[in-house]
Amino acid sequence: MPFTFVPHSDEDRQVMLDAIGVQSVEELFRDVPERVRFPDLDLPPALSEMEVRRELEALASANFTTADGPCFLGAGAYRHYVPAVVDAVLRRGEFYTAYTPYQPEISQGTLQAIFEYQTMICELTGMEVSNASHYDGATATAEAVITAINVHRLKRRKVVLSPWLHPEYRAVVRTYTQGMGLNIVGDDGSQPVTDLVDKETACLIVQYPDFLGRIEDLTPYAEAAHRVGALLVVAADPIALGMLKPPGAFGADIVVGEGQSMGAGLNFGGPYLGFFATRMEYVRRMAGRLVGQTVDTEGKRGFVLTLSTREQHIRREKATSNICTNQGLVALAAAVYMAALGHCGMRRVAELCYHKAHYAADRIDQLDGYTVLREKPFFKEFVVRCPKPVKEINDYLLDEWGIIGGYDLGRDYPHLQNHMLVCVTEMNPREEIDLLVDALEEAV
Repeated sequence: MPFTFVPHSDEDRQVMLDAIGVQSVEELFRDVPERVRFPDLDLPPALSEMEVRRELEALASANFTTADGPCFLGAGAYRHYVPAVVDAVLRRGEFYTAYTPYQPEISQGTLQAIFEYQTMICELTGMEVSNASHYDGATATAEAVITAINVHRLKRRKVVLSPWLHPEYRAVVRTYTQGMGLNIVGDDGSQPVTDLVDKETACLIVQYPDFLGRIEDLTPYAEAAHRVGALLVVAADPIALGMLKPPGAFGADIVVGEGQSMGAGLNFGGPYLGFFATRMEYVRRMAGRLVGQTVDTEGKRGFVLTLSTREQHIRREKATSNICTNQGLVALAAAVYMAALGHCGMRRVAELCYHKAHYAADRIDQLDGYTVLREKPFFKEFVVRCPKPVKEINDYLLDEWGIIGGYDLGRDYPHLQNHMLVCVTEMNPREEIDLLVDALEEAV
């Protein structure tokens, strides 16, 4: 027989009822119509734990995941290899259950892990200081807008977004800042974003590589922004930074991005990680927490929260942001991932993505009816013009070949109807790429 554990005794309940001035539990709910107080619930019979597990496993087996077949879908969430050491560290109780390191004397391990994460993010992006951290790349981008507005002391309220910034990032920026009176322009693609930057502009935001996977020199964007005193914000792919010139070297003022690819896995959409790095001169305008290294009274190394400008720590009206938590565990995963791979490992992963993507592009480009757009160099994603609607092709790939196809760009860009964004990472062996090519050929 199933049973219910109720922690309160009859005496406990009576004390609570007396405190609020009612005689019984029934009187407490007297405002609820009697006909709906105890409805007859049409529930199935109770199941044992073993039976529930079996039923849930049967439901889960209906899902088709990236572990069940080749996947060439990217567009902001990527399938990269997660070394076993990442989960081995994350599952340690002292990390898995710790929420936030408010007390440094008992949180040295967590604080040091965050400090190491910040250090590696700075090295990866070419910036001077990093926080730890934000919910995802989209919210990190929105926080970059708020930082830029604050740097200009609210006197500049124009934000220029590249049309090739992730569509969801652009949407989150607009949602996050609604009501702030900002003038957000550029993402309609009507004219070059560098032409839109003026003395009213707080920041210009571009993506590197951009949403279509293309690599370009960021120098013109930095020059256009700095010419009028605006900030250049770059949303970067951290895996690409394993081999590409870091945004800081181009003159970026803030670098943000999605850190999911560094040890977090796809996880059906979350939790993810938004990294945020900037120049030291803007550190007090940056949201999130910052861990610093110091020494104690005995001269031993220690770690503390140097800056933590959130509403939980100081007066709400003085906070740089009202974001209420960070993805501490996912930041730890990224730290372990970067530490495990090191400089050479990060570069090797990036090179594998680059070369495999170019092999796939060359093979697809040879198919009748398909054309790979090559006006700019690309990293691990590239655009394919297809001979029929992308949805039809993707349905065929999944139903007949068990392949997860690319992203339908027509969803976000009307002029890119019948264009597919294909993603290839180190997780796609040559056999999977060849299988995709065969399937695309059969699809038409």
